[in-house]
Amino acid sequence: MRPDIKICGLKTPDAVDRALKRGATHIGFIFFEKSPRYIEPDLAAKLAEPARGKAKIVAVVVDPTNDELDEIVSLLKPDMLQLHGNESPEHVLTIKAVYGLPVMKVFSIRTADDLKRVEAYIGIADRFLFDAKAPKGSELPGGNGISFDWSLLSWLDGSVDYMLSGGLNKDNIAEALFITNAPGIDVSSGVETAPGMKSVAKIDEFFDAVEKANAPMMASGS
Repeated sequence: MRPDIKICGLKTPDAVDRALKRGATHIGFIFFEKSPRYIEPDLAAKLAEPARGKAKIVAVVVDPTNDELDEIVSLLKPDMLQLHGNESPEHVLTIKAVYGLPVMKVFSIRTADDLKRVEAYIGIADRFLFDAKAPKGSELPGGNGISFDWSLLSWLDGSVDYMLSGGLNKDNIAEALFITNAPGIDVSSGVETAPGMKSVAKIDEFFDAVEKANAPMMASGS
């Protein structure tokens, strides 16, 4: 089956429209002010309206205050929260209880030890997202356009539901899927012409590449 596809960091109606028309299963809005993909919650809510009932609306946050999270959830009414900060397992449970929403917990990966941190969150987070660790000096926890060693994911068993992120684009997505057989993929900078500027043409190219890569898997029944 084709993996879930999340287009993240959306800021314009055209990009949202194209993502939905191409069959994105998730669309992400980023509420981290240092990111070039940052969007105000009220604008994100307007952009998300066409997606309701068609794709899961994901609010991406980085160690938000309670007030910030209250505002985002109230205005956007997301289907899922993506936690890109330093949340403990206990904090994830609290957030789930307060907002009644599933959580996708992000882990930045460079080595096998980074991946082993996931164990404490299994059964707590509803899904994981594995991104590459940011380069030294970067203020952005994600969207840096770099990949990690995908073979590290062989450590996971089939019960761990995750999305693969980090430097994915039309040129490497076939290899990424071949190595990982990831159940979900997340792309942001890989469909941009500049940081924060989504390209409708690049969104098309990415979906075309996924479909081309997925065709042999479908034919083999994997």
